[in-house]
Amino acid sequence: MISTVFDNFTAPPSSKLLGWHLLDARPSDGWIRIGFDGKRDFCNPAGFVQGGILSAMLDDTMGPAVFAMTEGKLYTATITMTVNFLVPAKPGPITGEAKVTQLGKTVAFVEGRLMAEDSTVLAMATTSARLVETAKAIAAPASSRPAALPA
Repeated sequence: MISTVFDNFTAPPSSKLLGWHLLDARPSDGWIRIGFDGKRDFCNPAGFVQGGILSAMLDDTMGPAVFAMTEGKLYTATITMTVNFLVPAKPGPITGEAKVTQLGKTVAFVEGRLMAEDSTVLAMATTSARLVETAKAIAAPASSRPAALPA
């Protein structure tokens, strides 16, 4: 695998919860492959990984495709995301792939998909995302961060 902007990147808690780990990337192509852990704790009463979790995995695949393509200069804020759930996702390893289809000055368009360990496509998504300078997006001073919710 080639060196990417993620080599020294600390994953946020939500990504850690999903078991996010970089598998492969081609930054110049706007393509990325991410591994996730489809934990039993993520399952609905039918025993399948809940759709909201799969949506979070897709979001956490498509955004990093832009981040890698721009060498960490641009962060994404999702504007819209359309998800098509194709096959119920059983607990276990899940792989996400995403490809930047268009990178504009203020908006990116990205396609993504999730696959089971046997390469069955579980879900597909498209997103439009606002582009924000990374320094402005994730280095906000503590005073501008949202306050904790009351207990």
